Amino acid sequence: MHREQIKNQDVLISTQNNVNSATWTTKDTTWMLSLFGTAVGAGILFLPINAGMGGFWPLLLMAALIGPMTYLAHRGLSRFVCSSAKKNSDITEVVTEHFGEGAGRAITLLYFLAIYPIVLIYAVGITNTVDSFMVHQLGLTSPPRWLLSGGLIIAMMSVMMAGEQFMLKVTQLLVYPLVGILAFMSLYLIPDWKIDALLSVPSTGDFLSTVWLTIPVLIFAFNHSPAISQFSVSLKREHGEHAAAKADVILRNTTLMLVGFVMLFVFSCVLSLSPTQLTEAKTHNLPILSYLANMHQSDFVSYFGPIIAFVAIISSFFGHYMGAREGLKGLITKQFKVDAQQTATPKIDKFIIAFMFLTCWGVAILNPSILGMIESLGGPVIAAILYLMPMYAIYKVPALKAYRGRLSNLFVIFAGLLSITAILLGLF
Repeated sequence: MHREQIKNQDVLISTQNNVNSATWTTKDTTWMLSLFGTAVGAGILFLPINAGMGGFWPLLLMAALIGPMTYLAHRGLSRFVCSSAKKNSDITEVVTEHFGEGAGRAITLLYFLAIYPIVLIYAVGITNTVDSFMVHQLGLTSPPRWLLSGGLIIAMMSVMMAGEQFMLKVTQLLVYPLVGILAFMSLYLIPDWKIDALLSVPSTGDFLSTVWLTIPVLIFAFNHSPAISQFSVSLKREHGEHAAAKADVILRNTTLMLVGFVMLFVFSCVLSLSPTQLTEAKTHNLPILSYLANMHQSDFVSYFGPIIAFVAIISSFFGHYMGAREGLKGLITKQFKVDAQQTATPKIDKFIIAFMFLTCWGVAILNPSILGMIESLGGPVIAAILYLMPMYAIYKVPALKAYRGRLSNLFVIFAGLLSITAILLGLF
């Protein structure tokens, strides 16, 4: 009788979780905005420059591809995390569970290397954006770079140290105005659109090579994989075996939101600026919004452009910092075989905070080429961990057997391979 009661209770809980999974909640909106905020920084800051330099028509094909690429790849990674038998296992623990200790350590390192350079990119980006705003819009003298970058990085890291829930609330507060101003900015630039971009049709070879070379930046621009692990863990706790289904819905809506707002903005920028101007923005290592602010006569663009860039970098920094911190903690626990209880000790947490701050600060002072870092580090490594690893797991891990034999898997593998080979094409 007691066993029957327990069984009935389990069925009731499972049914309740299934009902909750099918209903859209406020928490789902919060996660959607957080994932959007994680991706939108690079999408609106650097994608218009690299994608736009190749012309309008290759960009049109990219816009058609990026939606399915983004959704299917992130769905695969989320399903991989949700496949764990343990409710609280993050990605660094799931890879060890499925692939063993040695492979788990290697994939955790790759995961960290996929995200950590992006945190460094945002450290450079936030410094350049604020410095440009102070000099060009406020008419102030450029402050010492070491002081400006250090203060900005400390401020952003302080939000992360306050906890995940606080970070999600801050991200939500940032994303709403970001979406509104971004949409308005996209429409505001329409009168400046030039028909020249439509008349310039590249040859088939140039067209295909432009798309191929831009795919790593495209993947980077829509990437929100650093937040997927904690997102999936949260859903596992709340929805149990229905977590993957719930994740599919949230990720679909996130992708629709990203493609709609980001690509509208990218097209608006590309049509309002010439390839020469986009090249100049890349040369000056500036986000597109800062460049628009410096060359545009409108007070609206001059002041709100850098503000959008500032907010976008902060929201994106949070998600990437969360993933990099998770990856580094996973590396430490696997390398030194520290158990889960010890990983929460103040010593390890302090080491991670110190490492992240000092490296971000050092790179921000050095000011390397942001797009160069994206092309050589971000895109290809992200493609390996986001596009290829979950697809490999589908055909190796019994818990993911239900997802085998689908055309969408081949599409994701092909997109990932294109990104990795694009860096080889770029070298030659």
